[in-house]
Amino acid sequence: MRDDDTIDDQYAPEGTTGRSDDTPSSVQVGVLRGTAATRSLRTRLGALVNPRRPARVVLATGVVSCLGLATFAGFQAFPADPVTPVGAEAALAERAQPDPASRGHDRTPAPTSAAPASPTASPTASASPTATKKAKPKPKPKPKRIAPVAGLDRMQMDNAVKIVKAGREMGAPRQALVIAVATAMQESKLYNYASGVLPESQNYPHQAIGWDHDSVGLFQQRPSSGWGTVGDLMDPAYATRAFLAVLLEIPGWQDLPLTVAAQAVQVSAFPDAYAQHEWLAAEVVEAVLG
Repeated sequence: MRDDDTIDDQYAPEGTTGRSDDTPSSVQVGVLRGTAATRSLRTRLGALVNPRRPARVVLATGVVSCLGLATFAGFQAFPADPVTPVGAEAALAERAQPDPASRGHDRTPAPTSAAPASPTASPTASASPTATKKAKPKPKPKPKRIAPVAGLDRMQMDNAVKIVKAGREMGAPRQALVIAVATAMQESKLYNYASGVLPESQNYPHQAIGWDHDSVGLFQQRPSSGWGTVGDLMDPAYATRAFLAVLLEIPGWQDLPLTVAAQAVQVSAFPDAYAQHEWLAAEVVEAVLG
């Protein structure tokens, strides 16, 4: 007899006889090998063995029966390995499978952060072409050009308009503007004169050249008399302000005849010459002021 409880039978066919191919559990092996009853059984069986084959078969059958009893006793002494019922195994197998219904449920995707804008992308690349198109600045309205009146040409009328506008900016009354236009008609025929005596005056915009001493501009004012610099007097607006500043300082100027008032400012050698332009000057001022 061997330690693994297998009985050798020399007359048996090759293989094993009287034992199962199933491997006993660890509990069963421990019970068979560890109990005193098993060791006593082995001793008794060893004494009964004889060389005759029938006795060995009977003995083997008895051994198997005893082993079955010992196994049953081991099951009773020790708790068996937990066995999962068939129904529980099916439930576990079903639980392990993915839930097909859950894949069909509607799910709200998790919010994702917006993709960062490309550093090379233009901030207005997605804007509408009409939104990014800059509106064209409205052209400045051109000043209304007043048609010439009182027999003046275009150049003369433009100079008359400059006189009237400069006087209005000073707050001069209408009568003062008429006196100023009439004086310029007499002094320069409403042309901006440079002086042949003062070559410097020809460096500024001018429309004619005169030779009356150092007199320049629309009012033929002389720099040597303190009216201003050559450059100032060649400017129609400055020359007008210089004339009206003196006129408005004359006491009662608005009650004086036009020729007297003009002569008080200009101190001309021909004091009565201004009177002839009074009605034409009034027509020009009316056309400008409306």
